[in-house]
Amino acid sequence: MPTSDLRLEGRVAIVTGAARGIGKAIAHALTRAGAHVLYADVDGGTTGMATREVAGQPGCGRVLGVPCDITNPADCERTVNEAVRLFGSLDILVNNAGKGPVHLERSPRTKSLKFYEADPMVWREIILTNVVGTFFMSHYAAPHLIKAGNKGRIINVTTSLNTMQRRNNSPYGVSKVAIEAETLIWSKDLEGTGVTVNTVLPGGATNTDFLSDMGRQSAQKTGRVVLEPEIIVPPVLWLASDEAAHITGQRFVGKDWDESLPFAEAAAKAREPQVIREADDGR
Repeated sequence: MPTSDLRLEGRVAIVTGAARGIGKAIAHALTRAGAHVLYADVDGGTTGMATREVAGQPGCGRVLGVPCDITNPADCERTVNEAVRLFGSLDILVNNAGKGPVHLERSPRTKSLKFYEADPMVWREIILTNVVGTFFMSHYAAPHLIKAGNKGRIINVTTSLNTMQRRNNSPYGVSKVAIEAETLIWSKDLEGTGVTVNTVLPGGATNTDFLSDMGRQSAQKTGRVVLEPEIIVPPVLWLASDEAAHITGQRFVGKDWDESLPFAEAAAKAREPQVIREADDGR
């Protein structure tokens, strides 16, 4: 059953990193499903170009592009408040913005991608953006999402288990494991509010600015298919809909979603075990 049939009229969403790549694919899909979407990106000028691709089209919700540096808490608070001011509420936050290995790879101070030869300032910058930025956005959005009750959603974009533990892939892998922990902990913090917190990932190397030169070369050598950003859209639309109101603390892989199946079966097929095993002893 195609997730493109799901409708989100009247819902209000913020998508970070929405100017291009995965973020733009998600923001466009939510807009086409009828949601009002705030396209937030550190490159504020480019968000206008992205929103013009869908603005005013039949069946689409309203859109606005805003500049937002998610490492700046004031920016995050302003972005959340702007969504509520313009659209009246906030139902969905998609934490997509981040920085990838390419930022470290291209730093002139990086001798190699081994953690002890990498540019320490860029290393810190990636952690700040991916982990702390995700927290800042969620922190300011959460009170409004709680008001939305069983329509409230936090959807975090992360990566595959192999990528998280691949050699020469910190801090990116480190940051994504941290986001997995954020998903699990926040889903428990929000128990009883109706707000769900889940993780989505493409399921392989994806054709975005995040894909480093080394990553493209590796994909070519091994014959791996580079996925397009839209691969992640089906689980995001499903998680944002009423169909997934009871799903929280879970992880779904875009490339494993089968649009020919009923939603519950497609979700079961795309669901992947959590990266972090829940401990019983509290340690």
